[in-house]
Amino acid sequence: MRVSRIQAAENRQTVINVASRLFRERGFDGIGLKDLMKAAGLTQGAFYKQFASKEDLAVEASKRALESASGRWSDAAEKNPDDPLGAVIAFYLSGDHREEKMDGCPIVALGADAARQGSDVKAAFEAGIKAHLEVLGRFIAETGGEESSGKAMAILTTMVGAVTLSRVVNDPDLARAILDAAVKQVREAAAA
Repeated sequence: MRVSRIQAAENRQTVINVASRLFRERGFDGIGLKDLMKAAGLTQGAFYKQFASKEDLAVEASKRALESASGRWSDAAEKNPDDPLGAVIAFYLSGDHREEKMDGCPIVALGADAARQGSDVKAAFEAGIKAHLEVLGRFIAETGGEESSGKAMAILTTMVGAVTLSRVVNDPDLARAILDAAVKQVREAAAA
């Protein structure tokens, strides 16, 4: 049965959405095309009608995951316009976010994997990281902070590192302590 162009475009978006979540949960190499396409409700044969390669999908899924993450930051900030940075910190460095394997931060979930991928995947992550830094820089500038670029880098690296470390440990008390320490450090860095 032939698929219409509209349906093909919808299928492509479905595959990208599913891949963005499954890659975050399992890593780029942690799921094969057959299982990924099955999760998207399509056959493996349909994959090659939509994408040139798995890396092509990895690029698109990375962009989608990073856009989703930026959107979640915006949503958190909109809920607390008086302290948008505090809202993002509270959301990002929370136990709930720590537990979000499929919808959590793609930088945390896929950072090490992305470093081993081709230049196109790295470019998608670079663009996403720059977008995160820009948002943080704006929030810092709104609080009257100077040198917002350097502070934004320090804050992002602290937050990503804290969520990463909190996911690596088994001890829930240690995980919570890592996140709490990061909250304190990030707030101090933003206020300095």
